[in-house]
Amino acid sequence: MSRIGKKIIRIPDGVDVKVNNNLITIKGPKGELSRELISEISAEVKENNLLINLKKNKKGDSALWGTNQALINNMILGVSKGFEKKLLFEGVGYKAAVNGNKLVLSLGFSHPVEIEAPKGIEFKVEKNAIIVSGTDKHLVGQISANIRLKRKVEPYKGKGIRYEKEIVRRKAGKKAVSSA
Repeated sequence: MSRIGKKIIRIPDGVDVKVNNNLITIKGPKGELSRELISEISAEVKENNLLINLKKNKKGDSALWGTNQALINNMILGVSKGFEKKLLFEGVGYKAAVNGNKLVLSLGFSHPVEIEAPKGIEFKVEKNAIIVSGTDKHLVGQISANIRLKRKVEPYKGKGIRYEKEIVRRKAGKKAVSSA
């Protein structure tokens, strides 16, 4: 049995959950998300709680039960509070700006790098930080990872784009060798 799958999901005030066959739709103050449930799992709303149940107890289904419960819980958190990731950039001449729904990065290349925000994602730039926010946890993480890939942090000077709490192991450069 899945310990995560057995947990009851509390539905906060201002969030509306609808279950129609295998489609679950969640509306909240930040937006709306929907997801198709797998056939082995059913969902039902009782009072202010959402119950995720396993239809048949076959081998391997309990892992899917816990995974789907966690994904639905993240959907509820996303439409009520939202998710955000903060990326820091360091380097001489490195700049970031938001132009409409595009993030424009100057990362030392001969051209600016433009990243378009998909539906539900918002970019903000503060000093040397890029904030990616939205309702879908997976999408926020994927867009953040794509931005980071444009210029990974190099280990000698620490230049590049990194997550806010990411620790970059620095390497020592060339050392002057004294002749004996």
